[in-house]
Amino acid sequence: MQICNVCSGDTPKYRCPACRIRYCSLSCYKTHKANDTCQPLRRSLPPAQELNASYSNAEETWTVEELLDDDDHSDKVPLQRLHQLGKSAELMELLQNPHLRQLIRHVDAADDKADAMKNAMSEPLFVELSDRCLQVVDKNDRVV
Repeated sequence: MQICNVCSGDTPKYRCPACRIRYCSLSCYKTHKANDTCQPLRRSLPPAQELNASYSNAEETWTVEELLDDDDHSDKVPLQRLHQLGKSAELMELLQNPHLRQLIRHVDAADDKADAMKNAMSEPLFVELSDRCLQVVDKNDRVV
């Protein structure tokens, strides 16, 4: 049984996306970020191997709960549908594009994610990725 790395009280349900420590609540996450102790992990694999490793190593796979805040309950995609993203050959092929990977890294590293997404959506390649993702998870399997 693990305990929260911030409060040492409850069982952790989440991981920090940057440094991967475990925490139990949004409050603990905010405390962790406020203390400036968060040090992002550095990947040592080349980009193509990093992509493949992230799908083959179940220990590194984030759960939906780890990616969502406690208060974020709207617009959830069922976990079964999210798993389909990792099985899509079209998405895997798109993600081999270095320019697209750089766009994704830029959005991920941005302080203002909304602005970064807005800028990324002006790139046809990023729009194509978004459309393919939506096609995979869309309940009605309609073409977007």
